[in-house]
Amino acid sequence: MKPRQKRIALIVGGLASLAVAATLVLNALDSNIALYVTPSEVAAGKAPQGKAFRIGGMVKEGSVKRNELTVNFIVTDTAKEVPVAYTGILPDLFKEGKGAVVQGKLGPDGLFTASEVLAKHDENYMPPEAQHALDQAQKAQKTLQ
Repeated sequence: MKPRQKRIALIVGGLASLAVAATLVLNALDSNIALYVTPSEVAAGKAPQGKAFRIGGMVKEGSVKRNELTVNFIVTDTAKEVPVAYTGILPDLFKEGKGAVVQGKLGPDGLFTASEVLAKHDENYMPPEAQHALDQAQKAQKTLQ
């Protein structure tokens, strides 16, 4: 091989390696990204089907039902509600009437099966997305009244 052909082969091999690495990184990122969706968006059919995503809002008062390690509850943004089932140990700060973000998948029956539950960590904190969703839902309810 001539030196010019060796250089071209080396450049082509480097570009191919870079393309493979970029493809693997983008695939890993895509599979680990969880979009944030409000209960109102889930009710409107805007939730991703067959992919994990997050729902945030308030845990509805009186909705928590425990059956051994499975807990069923409702997450609401005051406008719409999404039933959630979670099997596992809930965070200590998880309570009715408090903010929570749950990650999982929506089933065909409308039940959200959570793989992770995050509870707010102090009196004043709520994820910005959840606070925005609650504000939007309250504005929408006021305009309907």
